[in-house]
Amino acid sequence: VQLQASGGGLVQAGGSLRLSCAASGRALGLYDLGWFRQAPGKEREFVASISWTGGTTYYADSVKGRVTCSRDNAKLTFYLQMNSLKPEDTAVYYCAAMFMGNSRYDYWGQGTQVTVSS
Repeated sequence: VQLQASGGGLVQAGGSLRLSCAASGRALGLYDLGWFRQAPGKEREFVASISWTGGTTYYADSVKGRVTCSRDNAKLTFYLQMNSLKPEDTAVYYCAAMFMGNSRYDYWGQGTQVTVSS
């Protein structure tokens, strides 16, 4: 599976962005999908995930209530809708895919920069 993240950019605090992750090479139907981010000088951290069925989502406490993870298997794409953005959301955002039942993500996208100005 090859993943391509897009949709990042510069936005003012309080604004919104929708990140997309397009997959190629294999159908996404049996993969759990996730979003991670890495800010300068910090370790990569989990942001959100959605199960292969689409029925279960998880969010980091830092983004809960402001972020929605969704998927469109027919389009081989999954999304991260981010609202009420804060300067501390500034990071490179990565998408990832994990075959169902696995314990770690198998495939990673190249990342897209999100910068939130105050």
